[in-house]
Amino acid sequence: MKIAIIGGAGFIGSYIAEHLTRDNHSLDIATRRRERHRESFLHLPAATLVECNVHDRQQLLDFLAGHDAVISMVGILHGSRAAFERAHVTLVGNIIAACQQLGIRRLLHISALGAGENAPSDYQQTKGKAEALLRASGLDYTILRPSVVFGAGDSFLTMFARLAATAPLLPLGGADTRFAPIWADDVARAMAACLRNPATIGQTLELTGPREYTLRQLVAYAARLAGHPRCIIALPEGLAMLQAMLMEHLPGPTLLSRDNVRSLRVDNISQQPFPSALLGFTPTALESIAPRYLGAAESNRLRDSYRERAARR
Repeated sequence: MKIAIIGGAGFIGSYIAEHLTRDNHSLDIATRRRERHRESFLHLPAATLVECNVHDRQQLLDFLAGHDAVISMVGILHGSRAAFERAHVTLVGNIIAACQQLGIRRLLHISALGAGENAPSDYQQTKGKAEALLRASGLDYTILRPSVVFGAGDSFLTMFARLAATAPLLPLGGADTRFAPIWADDVARAMAACLRNPATIGQTLELTGPREYTLRQLVAYAARLAGHPRCIIALPEGLAMLQAMLMEHLPGPTLLSRDNVRSLRVDNISQQPFPSALLGFTPTALESIAPRYLGAAESNRLRDSYRERAARR
């Protein structure tokens, strides 16, 4: 198939591109900064980065023309309510309209576990609004709802490992919120399986790993793997919101926002078992993967410290 991917130039998209090209699909991946992401896809000759402003309706229409299927996976974690609406709702509505106009039936969408129009955060609410648009679209849609996604290049466990390297202790809002982390490669396998299996059409599939953890346990695990075990201080929501407000105003990328804290009011787990029968595989345990990319960083630091000691002798 010839597949158009919107929002696929980042972390999860690189895993998805890997799996889909193995299945002999050809991919066009929309991006506003082709050179910035080019190196991540050089090893995939069947994947082409196409410069396109997907928020421009005509550019979006031109980009999608001629494709057999579309994967929608744009997501932002921080921003104003208007920014969430633009990325998660307006864009999905425009993608649906373009597919309908062009006669593209198959549309796969990555949402999020916990998405719902009555959820606590703007992120979750707008993701829920997008799901409602898809269900009313009349297209052959599949919605994937992963829990927090981990893997080499993630911005979750890796962020906490880096914070542990510099902070003597870790104040943490939502410390007892539960997650069922899913490996990015398993999300990509699920996407590939959905394209192969027409029984996934019209389905909303919740993707979770085999175990549940509190946020406190995940942060402690990431810090320990990175070689910097830290004391974790659980914050009540009021203090967590204050911490997030301060972090929103720090220079550089936002690590934590007040909307993130609101998301932590509800557990990020599923009441459904992983859909192994439909997808053809079982999810991979966090403990099988995380040491490969978080522990490797610690190994490099140890080697550097050994070299420094040797040079001083």
